[in-house]
Amino acid sequence: MSIAQRVQLVESLFYQLELESAQFAKASGLGCVSGCGKCCSYPDIEASPLEFLPWAFHLFLNGEAEKMLQTLSVNQTTTCVIYQPFSEVNLGRCSDYKYRGLICRLFGAAANTDKYGKLRLATCKIIKEGQSENYKAAAIAIEKGMQVPIFTEYYMQLNQIDYKLGALLLPINKALKMALEEVLHYYAYRPFPTSDCG
Repeated sequence: MSIAQRVQLVESLFYQLELESAQFAKASGLGCVSGCGKCCSYPDIEASPLEFLPWAFHLFLNGEAEKMLQTLSVNQTTTCVIYQPFSEVNLGRCSDYKYRGLICRLFGAAANTDKYGKLRLATCKIIKEGQSENYKAAAIAIEKGMQVPIFTEYYMQLNQIDYKLGALLLPINKALKMALEEVLHYYAYRPFPTSDCG
């Protein structure tokens, strides 16, 4: 399967998640605090290279893949390089939000299954405490069958697109680097993709 075909399948999965997440947000009243980004600043976030394949392909199409690969090769930080932390000029945000990974899309708006088989909302302290009424109501509603995106289900669907790149969980910057390498290696001896993205 070509890079473009895999990118299209990952983007379709992301679109499906966006619809489900929007329904959950509307039903629960829960949502991230605008400009927060605290979850992005943790140093131990893991992701798969496949969930960042659309990001890597986008950079490749715009002639920015090799530059970013170089940045990732010399970067020593464990915090996601796409995340722009709080500064005097911005509140902290993803610099490429449209192409964020699956982990970024799920956290705060999805559930995990605990050791007893119950769904537990995977979210941050800021949402739990700042939106406590909605959080408690959502937890009860989820127990009663309210629809919520589920981490394992989305990662299983991702794995079906490309098991090698989907099942491999790495520190986020290593996942970003591997996604770029996958795209660059694929097109090393192939023609630049055309508008039909082959």
